[in-house]
Amino acid sequence: MTTDAVVDVVIAGAGPNGLMVACELSLAGVRPIVLDRLPTISTEPRANGLVGQVVRMLDRRGLHERLSGGSEPPEPSGAYVFGALPLDLSLLVDNPIHLLPVPQRHLTQVLEERAVELGVEIRRGHELVGLAQDDDAVTVTVAGPDEDYSLRARYLVGADGGHSVTRTLSGIGFPGVTTDRVTSRTANATLPAEWIDPATGALSVPGYGTVAPFQHHRTERGLFVFAHFPGREPMVSTMEWDESAIGDEEAMTVDEMAAGISRVLGVAVPLGPPAGAGPHLLRRGTSGNTRLAERFSDRRVLLVGDAAHVHSAMGGPGLNLGLQDAVNLGWKLATVLRGRAAPELLDSYESERLPVARRVVMHTLAQSALIAPGSEVTALRELFAELLGDRNTVQHIADLLAGADVRYPMPAAGTHPLVGRWAPDMVLRTRAGTVRLAELTRTARPLLLDTTPDGSPAAALSGWRDRVDVVTGRPGSGVAAPALLLRPDCYVAWASASARPSDAELAGLRSATQHWFGAVDR
Repeated sequence: MTTDAVVDVVIAGAGPNGLMVACELSLAGVRPIVLDRLPTISTEPRANGLVGQVVRMLDRRGLHERLSGGSEPPEPSGAYVFGALPLDLSLLVDNPIHLLPVPQRHLTQVLEERAVELGVEIRRGHELVGLAQDDDAVTVTVAGPDEDYSLRARYLVGADGGHSVTRTLSGIGFPGVTTDRVTSRTANATLPAEWIDPATGALSVPGYGTVAPFQHHRTERGLFVFAHFPGREPMVSTMEWDESAIGDEEAMTVDEMAAGISRVLGVAVPLGPPAGAGPHLLRRGTSGNTRLAERFSDRRVLLVGDAAHVHSAMGGPGLNLGLQDAVNLGWKLATVLRGRAAPELLDSYESERLPVARRVVMHTLAQSALIAPGSEVTALRELFAELLGDRNTVQHIADLLAGADVRYPMPAAGTHPLVGRWAPDMVLRTRAGTVRLAELTRTARPLLLDTTPDGSPAAALSGWRDRVDVVTGRPGSGVAAPALLLRPDCYVAWASASARPSDAELAGLRSATQHWFGAVDR
């Protein structure tokens, strides 16, 4: 068995979360090695899109155009659902729900292409099978396509999914619950063309009524979803409770899918096999997991995405949560590796992201309860529907689903209401012209936005110019404070309350900068 020289970071898992960590590290000057047991990107159909704040985060890394195929920045959605109840997002002045319909395999492909552009080495067909830690590094044992070998890495990031080998070998517990009350089925299939409205994508089922697309449709017999993606095969899905399921060993069929839809809706729904080349979804599930890692790190091993948390897919939060884990961790790990901060900075990864994961677990379990059968649940839904007529309630739920309600503790940063929150979209007028915030954050570097008349915040950070980008100018739309210090993950680390910051405010700016990005020699 051969052993390579010590590397900075090994990432186990070349799915979206692992690749996002790799891109963030590489933008900060750290070149990781990414391992994945599969020889190529998986063609298995999985997630069908992105929901929430992550859509804007990808825009802030210059990836939205690649994924959407268009040049326009993301726009909020007009409607969404919570527990199969409609959310009227038109009530909101600040709508945080953004959607990006993109298959997971395409997302993975785009992130892999970006990682390779940034110099990341991706070893597909290489599986992590062992690890051992000491005070200086992690020794990773890898089963390669030709021979086994080992790598010495200063840190190991486990992005290897819900059955994470990294987590298991590190001895990190994964408590939670597994339920087997629900049988879910999902398939790509054809339906009668005349049933589908080409303008709205709605499905009109004779004898039943109209089913809106992309929304969970609950009946007393189960749940039905119809989704018609442009240029792709329609997707249908059902959930049924306490059903005598066909054994898992038997292959799922289109006829089985049709029978499930007919049971849920109470009318016959003819289905045919999908017409395209595929790969096509044809999947049955008879259990669900809700689990949260006891901790997100063990010395030099860190977990992101499904390796750290699994939950129901209700509301589509998985990639929003996992990719935001990746963005939170990437810059912190790079800052430590470059010697600008002590390893204790990495403690903030768990302290910030674990509570967010707990809230996702909470709201996915709540949504699962709201879609269950039974007269008591129907009554609860009627009450909940009344509550969703209130704008404040809709705002609360929308912020929860999008991740826009997250506020991190920011030491020594003052009490400005923006501190600890994700920076809003904004426009600045600079000498070079008008620029969106999303155009200033693509390098993943700390950023000071200074629109004060005297430029005192920029002057206060003169010693940090090698690690903090400074942009001065005049405020355009969305600028909510005269000066803002942003971490690379776009959370506000400091904000000025006045156009002429006091000496105390500027001292707070320097203190916050030193805390997150390291001290400098005076």
